[in-house]
Amino acid sequence: MAKKSVHAVIPRWRYYLVMLSLVSLPLVLLTKVAQLQIIPNEERGVDFLQAQGDNRSIRQVVVPAYRGLITDRNGEPLAISTPVTAIIANPQQIRDHDLDRLSKAMNTSSVQLRARLKRYRNKSFMYLARQLPTEQAATILDLGIPGVSGRREYKRFYPAGEVTAQLVGFTDINDSGQEGMELAYDTWLTGESGSKKVVKDRAGRVINDISLIKPARSGENLRLSIDLRVQYAAYRALKAAVQKHHAKSGSVVVLDVITGEVLAMVNQPSFNPNDRSHLKSDSTRNRAMTDIMEPGSTVKPFTILAALESGKFSADSVISTSPGYLKVDYKTFVDPSNYGDLKLADVLSRSSQVGTTKVALALDPDSTRELFQRVGFGEAVGSGFPGETTGRLPAYRKWDPVTQATFAFGYGLSVSSLQLARAYAVLANDGVRREVSLVALESEPESVRVIDSEISQQVRHMLRAASGLKGTGKRAMIDGYSVGGKTGTLHKVKPGGGYDQSRYMSAFAGLSPIENPRLVTVVVIDEPRDGDYFGGLVAAPVFSDVTGNALRLLQVTPDQMPTNRSVAVIPATRVKRGDS
Repeated sequence: MAKKSVHAVIPRWRYYLVMLSLVSLPLVLLTKVAQLQIIPNEERGVDFLQAQGDNRSIRQVVVPAYRGLITDRNGEPLAISTPVTAIIANPQQIRDHDLDRLSKAMNTSSVQLRARLKRYRNKSFMYLARQLPTEQAATILDLGIPGVSGRREYKRFYPAGEVTAQLVGFTDINDSGQEGMELAYDTWLTGESGSKKVVKDRAGRVINDISLIKPARSGENLRLSIDLRVQYAAYRALKAAVQKHHAKSGSVVVLDVITGEVLAMVNQPSFNPNDRSHLKSDSTRNRAMTDIMEPGSTVKPFTILAALESGKFSADSVISTSPGYLKVDYKTFVDPSNYGDLKLADVLSRSSQVGTTKVALALDPDSTRELFQRVGFGEAVGSGFPGETTGRLPAYRKWDPVTQATFAFGYGLSVSSLQLARAYAVLANDGVRREVSLVALESEPESVRVIDSEISQQVRHMLRAASGLKGTGKRAMIDGYSVGGKTGTLHKVKPGGGYDQSRYMSAFAGLSPIENPRLVTVVVIDEPRDGDYFGGLVAAPVFSDVTGNALRLLQVTPDQMPTNRSVAVIPATRVKRGDS
């Protein structure tokens, strides 16, 4: 008899339990997904995951600020910031097999690049290159190498090049002022960097801007007092003179008598601020403001001022200079020849040491020193320029006769070229002193009277004779314009003390036109070595060239008949190209 088959019977409740479990799994999964991506405030939920994702892709980057322009008084650019790119890297992300491509794009050897990366192997940031042109940087970034990215920055460019180098100065690789007006007005020129949120990919490239956190604020522009046309004329004349006389260095300052603004300030040797690969520190000095000299005979007009002011002398006073020399204590003062009897004006035009000494010894030396101080000797110009000198104006408790005499014709005190120009501007302004400015003025400058007007005019006309055909500065004459000025041929001080009889400084300080002066120019040539060294032969011709061109460029009306009508004027178009 056959057995019956037995079928297992699954309880109904177990069936529903299994089906419920199968249906619940997707619901549980959806709930977990909701916890992670939708429901806020869950531990390690949406906020946590979002933050983790943001930490890996969203970055806050700096928005560099544009540094303010520096221009001349007419708006011609002297310093401009141009956009460039820095190549940055995360050494921990750069792979070895990418080094050959990267080094080739950067025009460097893979060995050098590998060594640089090794030094920063524990860092997450380093610069591979700075201030690259946009096109060159794009060649590197287009390789798409992980860990290599770019950053916008700015590089300073100087259109006038070496013509304005020492005055304008330059910035460092971080666009901070290092020399000149770039340093003096760094806070004014420097903007305030901004920031923004961006999304970066794994290679460090920005793929999306999210939001601007803080906008960048550009720096303020700076308008200098110089006229680039006059600056170029002065630079060209000074460079030619320094080369002609094989001089060590030189400087020229041109002042606007009416406002006290510096229209030109040039120095030699100079440098190209756009290419400082061969820069010598000696060439960065703005010698017209930082270097001092004993002014020598260029201060004799102020001794004559003191004589007239004392009441002991008049313009018609006669000084006996016979027999051509004068012994004072242990020192003998000698003229080139026996000039005999000289009027006060002739003492100045002949630059008589004997005549000046006799005048000086007749005066109260403290009164002479006090007048020197009134016209600005021994006082800083106050421009804020880095390294600006105050000069030296000594005060003696007791003046011995030799010191009293030598002080009267410029030895024992020291000044800068700019201080000397400021003092001559007092003569040009009929005894009114205005402070010097390197920045273009927007309003009438402050002024104070320090010398009687009539006395100042008398000395100014004496200076015309000193620059005339019979004076030591006759080579300073300008066709079509009257000139007044004084030469100076100065022995340089030895390192160990005393004066070197073989090393000189040649100087000329003057103004033009005489009746209504517009410009004061000071020229200093340090150590001319081609045979000529007298101020009248070396510095006076530079004065004539510079001041003549400046007067014509400024369209100052001539005050006398020209003898040569074919006078060349510096074309403004050449200045714009930054020729030197």
